[in-house]
Amino acid sequence: MLEQAKELLQAHFGYPSFRKGQEAAIQSIFAGQNTVCIMPTGGGKSICYQIPALVLPGTTIVISPLISLMKDQVDSLLQVGIPATFINSSLSAQEATERMEAAIYGEYKLLYIAPERLESSVFVEQLSALEIPLVAVDEAHCISQWGHDFRPSYLQIQRLIEQLPQKPLVMALTATATPQVRVDICNALHIDDENTIMTGFARENLSFHVIKGQDRYAFLKEYVKKNEQEGGIIYAATRKNVDQLYEKLAREGVRVGRYHAGMSDVNRKREQEKFLQDETAVMVATSAFGMGIDKSYIRYCIHYQLPKNMESYYQEAGRAGRDGLESECIVLYSSQDVQVQRFLIDQSAERMRIAGELEKLQAMVDYCHTEKCLQTYILEYFGQRNASKCGKCGNCTDSRSSVDVTKEAQMVLSCIIRMGQRFGKTAVAQVLTGSNNKKMKELKFDRLPTYGLLNDMSIKEASDFIEFLISQELIGVEQGQFPTVFVTPAGKEVLLGKQQVYRKEVVEVTQVSSQDPLFEKLRHIRKSIANIENVPPFVIFSDASLKDMCVKLPQTKEEFLLVSGVGEMKLEKYGAPFINGIEEFCKENPDRSREKLIPSVAKRKKGEKNSHLETYKLFKEGLSVKEIAKTREMATSTIENHIQQCMAEGLDIAVSEIIPDQYLPFLEQAVEEVGSEKLKPIKELLPDKISYLMIKVFLRTRETKKTL
Repeated sequence: MLEQAKELLQAHFGYPSFRKGQEAAIQSIFAGQNTVCIMPTGGGKSICYQIPALVLPGTTIVISPLISLMKDQVDSLLQVGIPATFINSSLSAQEATERMEAAIYGEYKLLYIAPERLESSVFVEQLSALEIPLVAVDEAHCISQWGHDFRPSYLQIQRLIEQLPQKPLVMALTATATPQVRVDICNALHIDDENTIMTGFARENLSFHVIKGQDRYAFLKEYVKKNEQEGGIIYAATRKNVDQLYEKLAREGVRVGRYHAGMSDVNRKREQEKFLQDETAVMVATSAFGMGIDKSYIRYCIHYQLPKNMESYYQEAGRAGRDGLESECIVLYSSQDVQVQRFLIDQSAERMRIAGELEKLQAMVDYCHTEKCLQTYILEYFGQRNASKCGKCGNCTDSRSSVDVTKEAQMVLSCIIRMGQRFGKTAVAQVLTGSNNKKMKELKFDRLPTYGLLNDMSIKEASDFIEFLISQELIGVEQGQFPTVFVTPAGKEVLLGKQQVYRKEVVEVTQVSSQDPLFEKLRHIRKSIANIENVPPFVIFSDASLKDMCVKLPQTKEEFLLVSGVGEMKLEKYGAPFINGIEEFCKENPDRSREKLIPSVAKRKKGEKNSHLETYKLFKEGLSVKEIAKTREMATSTIENHIQQCMAEGLDIAVSEIIPDQYLPFLEQAVEEVGSEKLKPIKELLPDKISYLMIKVFLRTRETKKTL
């Protein structure tokens, strides 16, 4: 079975081998064991159930709370020749019914469903009519009341499993599970904790940064401008913050979208589609956006305000770099955000959960202040001990020099006290810089001994310095309609000369990745194909695949098949335009060298079985589809796909070998009656002996004749 799984991985997904943890998880399922699979976001969890779904007979059920992810994953599966669909609230009742009927007829290898569907006894009864070898529970942390995203409908999953006529295997998958949550998952789904596949929580391609004491909008604007060719997500705490950032960035000419729960369903869907289709480069959103967004080439994720807990942060930050390329995750910290999150927790959490949520918030605050490796801090939070330093986060690479600013800090702290600790940071900055506005004179602030002490600074520079002192917790912020600042006990220690203050240089904005003209050319080709097929560009190829093309410069079909993420299906569908584009670029740039380590195709073919050709050989020996499936220990649908692939490649398979002549009139009549757009209505009009393979081959032959 494992050899077959490897062949399917190469043929459909274009990967020569499994990633860390994938093979162990798949083997566990093949061994008949319920399994928990814990991998970081972007670690390849979906392969762990998609490959078994192709090998096992019947239809694998995938339970996921992520409507957007369902669509993205189904689109991606269809692109590589795997029959899949979803049923969720985005469909009409009629559409849901049609898809369920098609599933019962065996049209799909994977069926994605929302957990809320399990609350319907009618729906559960319909599922009982399917042959279900495996139930994959995605975002499994939702089953735990101690998790950060508990969903009561997840508690119905075990009841479904017990009601099915043939008990399926269960695979639970998540990226963010503390030890307590992992225990809950195993208990709720009756999984032996020994069958836990955990690859660790580290994302080696991500670099983490915390920016404190700087003008965060100025940093954000410069960062987005410097990385305008890259996709990114900016998370803000409230709808109001999202709208404000969106409007500011739009005025700067940034291709920006927005997403929050206060928008209509139509507007949210439109904004999400624009982002997925690369019509906008940056999405500003609340945490309502992005959970399950499968766009693989998001190069940065910036939290404009403090996230509420580490689970949420790591999941949201993990949407960057899902293709494995270098990406950045940045928190723009301000201590006043702590009060905002406290308020949101108090408003939304149940009374019994508030203490726990506040504890998690404190852990997030500690992350923003720690001087240890940021990646190490995250791993230890999730129970992974003795992790080595990442060597690339903001703390590991911080070489900025520090300047003694104790004297300036004392001036600011003294000014706040002399102003009665009743005003905001802007008013304090105006006093310190010696502003001549009317308010200064009306309140007699121009007579204070601290008036004009920092007149060598602009009001903005003074405000930034106050923000730095807030981040050091020397100044506190009293929230209200008009936030005011006050001196903390630590600040009083500075005033008394018992504590010195040092400030590091400003963090410089960097470019996430260097630009390659060939990469941009291939990106344009990808976008053109995606527009024609009406799918997101990442469904065609990931950035990682495009980067690999830039290194290997494939100029034949055989070479193109060696690019990471290129399987036989994608070679046939998309190989020509990319190969042509690369050939044109190489002619224009003859000095461009390509990777010398491309293995010979002859060796590769000699060392590997070509799975569909094995099927072809057995078929020509006279074995039926069912007999081949039994002989090769494969699903019938896989053998049918092999046969269609052989016919597409021009191998000697006559239509009469698939469809007996006496069935042709039935097929002609059925297609004339209901059309050729959907298979199920055709199947319903035909005798049971006429298979879906016969229908597909008939339609393919019919279309070919029309073209000729």
